[in-house]
Amino acid sequence: MTQGLLVADGALARDDLSAGQADRAVVDVAVGVLMQGEEFLLTSRPEGKVYAGYWEFPGGKLEAGESVEQALRRELQEELGITIGPAQVWKTQMVDYPHALVRLHFCKVWDWQGELQMREAQSHAWQNLPVAVVPVLPGTVPVLGWLAEERRFSGAAHR
Repeated sequence: MTQGLLVADGALARDDLSAGQADRAVVDVAVGVLMQGEEFLLTSRPEGKVYAGYWEFPGGKLEAGESVEQALRRELQEELGITIGPAQVWKTQMVDYPHALVRLHFCKVWDWQGELQMREAQSHAWQNLPVAVVPVLPGTVPVLGWLAEERRFSGAAHR
């Protein structure tokens, strides 16, 4: 079993489940990493939701019978008013929040149509590494590391 990484406020990001977590229901969530060159979009969690005010990549829960791509397409239309092009899972991460055990399916999105509309009264910010907005939702932290690693790798490949 992997150790996992305590990322903030008691949330634990990990690659697998420990015996104590196996009996908890897993909530599957589709997450869009919208990319414009080196920048990516973060949105704030709206008032009234768990972790209100924290910054995250947009997305939401899969509904019964939905694929990750279908859920992401629906969620980004509902939250941001955009229609995305094809999306495939880039990375998957389990996060053990105090309130829920969540499997995050991250999809990089390069192609979309429409102007961003913050339909849940959330804020948005195009960011680069290191991010300037805080606090960042615990489930977002591993993604920032993956993006940094990709940039290190691509920078080394171009030398």
